[in-house]
Amino acid sequence: MSRKTQTILALAVVAGLVGYRITRPAAESQAPATGEPAVATAATPAKPLTLGSLEFTPCSLSSPLSRNSLEAHCTTFQVPEDRANPQGRKIALNIAWLAPEKQTDLQPDPVFFLAGGPGQAAVATYPQVDTAFAEVRKHRNVILVDQRGTGKSNLLACDTPESEDISPAAMQAEAGKCAAKLAGKADLRFYTTTDAVADLDAVRAAIGAEKINLVGVSYGTRVAQQYAMRHPQATRSIVLDSVVPNTQQLGNIFARNLDDALALQFAQCTQTPSCKDKLGDPRAELDALLARLRAQPVTVRYRDASSGEEREDVLRAETVAGLVRMYAYMPAAAALLPKLIHEAGAGRYENLMALAQMMQGDMKDSMAMGMQLSVVCSEDGESMVANQADEGTVLGNQMPQAMAAMCAAWPKGAAPTDFHQPLAGNVPALVLEGEFDPVTPPRYGEEVVKTLPNGRLFVLRGQGHNVIGAGCMPKLFAQFVEKADAKALDGACLEKLDYVPPFTSFNGWEP
Repeated sequence: MSRKTQTILALAVVAGLVGYRITRPAAESQAPATGEPAVATAATPAKPLTLGSLEFTPCSLSSPLSRNSLEAHCTTFQVPEDRANPQGRKIALNIAWLAPEKQTDLQPDPVFFLAGGPGQAAVATYPQVDTAFAEVRKHRNVILVDQRGTGKSNLLACDTPESEDISPAAMQAEAGKCAAKLAGKADLRFYTTTDAVADLDAVRAAIGAEKINLVGVSYGTRVAQQYAMRHPQATRSIVLDSVVPNTQQLGNIFARNLDDALALQFAQCTQTPSCKDKLGDPRAELDALLARLRAQPVTVRYRDASSGEEREDVLRAETVAGLVRMYAYMPAAAALLPKLIHEAGAGRYENLMALAQMMQGDMKDSMAMGMQLSVVCSEDGESMVANQADEGTVLGNQMPQAMAAMCAAWPKGAAPTDFHQPLAGNVPALVLEGEFDPVTPPRYGEEVVKTLPNGRLFVLRGQGHNVIGAGCMPKLFAQFVEKADAKALDGACLEKLDYVPPFTSFNGWEP
């Protein structure tokens, strides 16, 4: 599967943790991602620790986006790939366990962190959000399970040869090659959300937990909702950060949601006299730039943002659309878009090109594309259709068309008949949305809490995608996990969150 194909598909689905590093405390590193996954490295040999029936050995979790490594305990747990054939191929699920430093007030219900994507691995991505779990970890075990097909749980990934052809036919052919390559190590029909939910419950039973708390981010919210539907007796509470409603399929939601978010974000410029005077109307300038690049891509010489070397590449409309979408996830990055777009509109493409290429490099290994296709092709195929109303949007219909083409060549699993029914019941639920989220907008959270009488939605002012680390949200998150009562939370502290002013120069915004 080509690098361009992987980038398009990664942009097409719900990315999990891209926004979190923008909301981390300023004292922590906020260097750009390198694309290198977090790793669990073995520590000095020590006596295994037992949790339930599983034996864990010491390990360290590290990530390019976290300052320090996290001391943990790791193990693997065998589950059947196909539960209808328990004697067949097994998957060794990769599991990490972070225990409180003190065991004096250990609560019996652990917290399971569910990564986004689909395609991200929990063990690799958790170090980026660990600071948001600081209070929770004082009293509860945190369990990380690499979802089957991700991380070290039989990773489903394909090589990334360079290719300029991103036509549906080419993408279908590449997906077919990837599926054929992976067929030797996996039956791709059994890497769906439903299979992952069964794995989570098997891990829960193995560690001896009667009930668990689930914290899902982006696609991880689908996993959390499906788990709560299938195993309500084992679900103590759920936290849904940037939620995808069960009713929502992922085929053609992206174009309209992005345009709606951009309207809100660009209004920060058009409603600020200094920004409007210097940079004009960002949306009008973006539309003009995209039209010009669709008609004639531009060869750009630029300095590589990672190596500092001079390079030359072709800037296409798809490249700009991808950068705009990913920056829209993070308001602190989106504040730079009006300036980047204005510069490119004047023929100065260098900065935009350098940042776009850096983003593509960062993303190329961030998702397990094989697992991602197994999920979306099995669960969201009906929605992978072009929408005429999206033709005038930044993204247009390229994403659903590309996804439909790849899914035509991908083996598909079965989903329960009620898979896309809303989650309903009395499970305590804390639902979080960012006001400017370009993929899971606040209306998704409003939909989810309608059928959850013990649920509560917080919409965080000026925030994007993945907001659990923003402002005082970690404190409210810890209070919710402690009491399992979202209605009792005092969210007044979130009023301190403010908007990021738009940059009028590369030095920042107007004072």
